[in-house]
Amino acid sequence: MDTSSHNQQDLFSQLGLPNGHDDIANFIAKHSPLMASIALDKANFWSPGQMQFIQESLQQDSEWAEIVDQLDAQLR
Repeated sequence: MDTSSHNQQDLFSQLGLPNGHDDIANFIAKHSPLMASIALDKANFWSPGQMQFIQESLQQDSEWAEIVDQLDAQLR
């Protein structure tokens, strides 16, 4: 098991998104607030591959799950 910790910049890079501090802040501002009734992995701003990555991260409680949860909270 990989026990490395990831940060938000790593997550955005993994998702193929610009990962600078301003890029992340702009992404969150653009997509907030995400309605509580929409699961993060079902949001319409993800590509199919990004949706799958987020869904698998959470379902498998992977090394990415904590940072994905943090992004989810920031988007609410």
